[in-house]
Amino acid sequence: MHLFYTPDINSEIYTLSEEESKHAVRVLRLQIGDVIQLIDGKGTLFQATVAENHPKRCTVHITDVQKEYEKRGFHLHIAMAPTKNMERTEWFLEKAVEIGLDEFTPLQCEHSERVIVKTERLHKIAVSAMKQSLKAYEPKLNELCSFSKFVKAMHGFGGLKFIAHCERAGFMPDLLKNKTVHGQDTLVLIGPEGDFSADEIKLASENGFMEISLGKSRLRTETAALAATMTLNLANE
Repeated sequence: MHLFYTPDINSEIYTLSEEESKHAVRVLRLQIGDVIQLIDGKGTLFQATVAENHPKRCTVHITDVQKEYEKRGFHLHIAMAPTKNMERTEWFLEKAVEIGLDEFTPLQCEHSERVIVKTERLHKIAVSAMKQSLKAYEPKLNELCSFSKFVKAMHGFGGLKFIAHCERAGFMPDLLKNKTVHGQDTLVLIGPEGDFSADEIKLASENGFMEISLGKSRLRTETAALAATMTLNLANE
């Protein structure tokens, strides 16, 4: 069934945006009476039928509403230094949203090779992934933030806080073997290609972050972030 993103929906009769209307009528060739689904990004899944199939203002009639559709019992926040090749960060975000990601923050670290992040583009990728995986909750995307500012701001975070790095590989607990993550809001820091600096690791530890390993392999930034996302989602099933 075709799915549309409708963040401003607030009544039983709704008109799709011009872009979505064009896609519905010109590309998908939807006809009056066809059944579709809508998501608002706030946890509600709607079922609707096409009432008018105009290519610029396709109107639908809401027939069913499911609130808190597949609401998760935990909140997963990945804070990651964007990769020099932004396509790799975009790849991570797409796959992470499909698997299950609630919040993403790009970090400006000492060894970062990228200092500009276009949040608008990331938002489009996240929405597309949300629709692809039939999720009703849109992940929160934050603006680029300096590592020190972010870590200090998270000092009072009530869930689990981890920093993954390779500084002491083989001497840190493995996230995969952590038995405390089930049902817990979790924040994971993932560093840049050159890893976090010793000062950054120290600052994170001083602010309550637990140092963890993501396994024996040395992973690329986006792979490490996706591995953490997958591990925590599996732990919460």
